[in-house]
Amino acid sequence: MGLMDFIKKQFIDILEWQESGDGVLAWRYPMADNEIQYGGSLTVRESQMALFVNEGKVADVFGPGMYKLTTQTLPVLTYLKNWDKLFQSPFKSDVVFFSTRQQIDQRWGTQQPVTIRDKDFGAVRLRAFGNYAYRITDPKKFYTEISGTRETYTAGDLDGQLRGMMLQHISDAVAQSGIAFLDLAANQVEFAKQLLAATAPSFEAIGLKLEAVTVQNLSLPEELQKILDQKIGMGMVGNDMGKFMQYQTAQAMPELAKGAAQGDGGGIAGSAMGLGAGVALGQVMAQNLTAGLQGAQPAAASAAPAPAALRPEDVMATLEKLAELKAKGILTDEEFGAKKAELLKKLV
Repeated sequence: MGLMDFIKKQFIDILEWQESGDGVLAWRYPMADNEIQYGGSLTVRESQMALFVNEGKVADVFGPGMYKLTTQTLPVLTYLKNWDKLFQSPFKSDVVFFSTRQQIDQRWGTQQPVTIRDKDFGAVRLRAFGNYAYRITDPKKFYTEISGTRETYTAGDLDGQLRGMMLQHISDAVAQSGIAFLDLAANQVEFAKQLLAATAPSFEAIGLKLEAVTVQNLSLPEELQKILDQKIGMGMVGNDMGKFMQYQTAQAMPELAKGAAQGDGGGIAGSAMGLGAGVALGQVMAQNLTAGLQGAQPAAASAAPAPAALRPEDVMATLEKLAELKAKGILTDEEFGAKKAELLKKLV
């Protein structure tokens, strides 16, 4: 190896990074045993930043532009090395480039339902998924907290951590929005704004800016969705217990048809008996609640015979059915209390 080849190998005149692929967040210039030529050039392209590290200490940070590396352009590094203004010799430092482009279409989603508080349903197990975008805004913080001395650090290396941050703040976003689940599912843009606001400080703490969050879907687990469908059905029929029992009967008919198709004779008989008992019970409830709520006219009351009292076992069966509906969330505590009081009045 000639003398000129040796000198060329030892001194670096140009420092630059031409990004070769998507997803690279940080790239350390391959210094080996080489030194940077004093007066050499540093090129930082748009959507990049460069960081000088000397003996493990973070020195200067450079934004987009072309720089001549002298004691004037390296003030912090000059201070660390205790250079004299006339000192003009090669120096050795690590140089790390950072991509400040947006990292888009990063996916987040709940692998398991997340329990949140809801003003309509109490505790709700929620599923959600969407995407988000972020960029590096503080290379020094990102270097000291995340990437460190690694030669390359990618978005894939950070994916699990950032997704965990998103999921961690779902409950906070719902609480801050103050929006019930039914309204939240219909207004996913507002939920996305609240999720961004709740999560952004965690990104900032590691040198990132959370640029955008989208919510593509909000849903409940299947068993909770069935209860919600029943509550919606109850809301459609209102407080008319006769209509409600008709609704329950209609809901049970597919199960009877399924049993018949499978040849389940015993199951059909049992389901039919339960269905018949439910319809009869619903008729009794509807008749007595209607009579109690409407009341009898004074003139007609004197002429008409007194209504027959309910048997205690009928009242208990009705109360048990109502309690089951309340436990499923179909009846509220107030509705259950009102219907319970009406039934107890019918006892003699």
